[in-house]
Formats: sequence, structure tokens, C-alpha cells
Amino acid sequence: MKKNFAVIGYGGQGGWHTRQILASDVAALTGIYDIDEKKAELAEKNGIHAYSSYEEVLADAAVDAVVIAVPNDCHKELVIKALSAGKNVICEKPVEMSVAALDEMLAAADKSGKFFTVHQNRRWDVDFLAMKQIVNSGEIGELINIESRIHGSRGIPSDWRCHKPYGGGMILDWGVHLIDQILQIIKEKIVSVYCTVTNITTDEVDDGFKLTLYFESGKTAYIEVGTYNFIAMPRFYLQCKNGSAIIEDWQKKAQVARMKAWNEKEVLPVQTAAGITKTMAPRDEITLDMYEVERPSSDVHDFYRNFCAVLDKKAEPAIKHSEVRRVMQVMEAAFSSAEQKQRIMVQI
Repeated sequence: MKKNFAVIGYGGQGGWHTRQILASDVAALTGIYDIDEKKAELAEKNGIHAYSSYEEVLADAAVDAVVIAVPNDCHKELVIKALSAGKNVICEKPVEMSVAALDEMLAAADKSGKFFTVHQNRRWDVDFLAMKQIVNSGEIGELINIESRIHGSRGIPSDWRCHKPYGGGMILDWGVHLIDQILQIIKEKIVSVYCTVTNITTDEVDDGFKLTLYFESGKTAYIEVGTYNFIAMPRFYLQCKNGSAIIEDWQKKAQVARMKAWNEKEVLPVQTAAGITKTMAPRDEITLDMYEVERPSSDVHDFYRNFCAVLDKKAEPAIKHSEVRRVMQVMEAAFSSAEQKQRIMVQI
């Protein structure tokens, strides 16, 4: 039997959730609520019931769960109200703007006994799944460093994401995704963090950032988001002990170079404009296996399938509270490092 969902907020993400629910094999939509009357009217035109108030949503006994898809500064209040009213809750990412606020939400979930999770939907991106598959397979050896980048060229959308009080900026908007992905690949303690931010298109929030995570074993992860990049760098770059891998963008397959032999018969120097070099000369191709990795299969509807299976006590949550909290800790550390303009020591 399908579970009934109401979506709070009918903007970009709220509209996406309504479409996902309407197309789902496990979920059904009771309606939406938005404080903007024009968006409510748009929903009605699209054949979707628009509730008149949040209180009406929470009073509807048919609603099994609510999806919170509103600006970040409103998350805590709406989530706690829904949990207190006996509703299960999906909250858009970032779940909040501080660990302290998240802890209040987790306490409310524990008290209510209802299921509360966060929509970390980028775990279903095939580029991420391909990189995770390569690392986990060990086919090019132990991971040394991974680089994850998202580059755009239009600045921040001219909505609430431009404003600090609402939880705007790229660390909260995209950092939350890329950090979550890295922590799904490298399951080790982070011992230090270094972050810098950019303010090219706005002074109010970060419109880009560069973040390095240092792990207990010596592994590193570099995460970069930019909104003023007219030539994008590769989406992923991976260095391992026996090879490298690259994904140019999220629509392309992974390219892998696996080392067959370290020693070469003869290294021919490469000629550059100002001299020659053997150190940076390309490797002889016979020492490498070069191949593509097929894009893994992925279905974003699995998020809702897992949510409903948890409600039926048939599955464990795909996105755990401890994972969400750890991502929030890393983002707090990133902000702190950027403010102090130095690498900071952590135990995350």
C-alpha cells in the first residue's frame, strides 16, 4: 500500500519532489502547501491539491509523511512541528545551518518515535557511484587522493540562496552533497580541514569554495565548487597506488589508467618550450592498461522506496542520522577554517 506524502514548498525542489512522488510506485501525493499564493494557484492548475495552511497539512490524518522543501532557515521549525504532530519527515538538504540546530531536530525525532531523514539525493548520481565502485574494487590499488569539483558560470541563482540569513552560499548548497559523497567513499576519521571561499559575484555569501579534508590514514580529499568558471575542470580525479581515474563530467564514463609495470626500458625526454624533461614525460603505453568503466545503474526512486520500507520496518535507513550530522560537522569546520584563514585540527 502506498504511503501518502504532502510537500511543503512548491519551488524548484518542492516541484521536483511532487514529480518524484507522482511517478513513484510506493508513494502518493495528498497535496502541497506554499506560503506564496501564486505557487498554490500553480499547483491547482497542475491538478495538485493546495492546502490552505501548514496546520491543515499536519491535521490531515491521511498524510503519512511531509517533505520539507523550503529555505534552509525554516527547516528546524517545520520539521519539529511535523514530528510533534505525529508525521514522518523528509527534509531537504542541508538539514540545517548548524550542528546544534540539527541536534534539536534529532531530539524531536527520538521523542516522537517518527522517522526523520534528509534528502541526500546525490548519492544516486552515477558519476559518484562510478568513482565509489573503482575505489571499492581496489582495481587500481589503495586510494591516495580524490578530487571532486562542480563548476558553473552563472553565479548563484538570484533567490534566497544569495542571502546569508536564509542559509545561502555554496558550502551549504553544494558542499553538503560533495562532502557527503566523499564520506561515503572514505570511511575514516578526519583529522584536519582547510578551506578558502570566494566572493566573486556577491559579498554576502560564498559563491565558491576550496576544501581539503585530511584523513587519519594520510588519505586526502579535495572538494571545489565554483560559480564563475567558464571552462570547467574534471568532475572527479582519483589517484591510487596503482593507477588513476578521471570523470570529465557527470554525463561521461570514467577513464582509468592502471599500471602494469613501473619500470620502463627507456624514458625518452619530452621537449617543452624552454627545455626538456624526463620526469614529466608521458609513460610508455605498454606499461598501462587504459579502459573505461561503464556507468553504474541508478534509480533516484530508490530514495522513496527506502523511506517507505523503513516505515514498514522492512529496511534500515539509506541515509543515517550519524552521517547527516558528520556532514554538518565538516561544513562547520570548513566555515571556521575559512574565517580563521588557516588549517584547523578536528576529530570528525
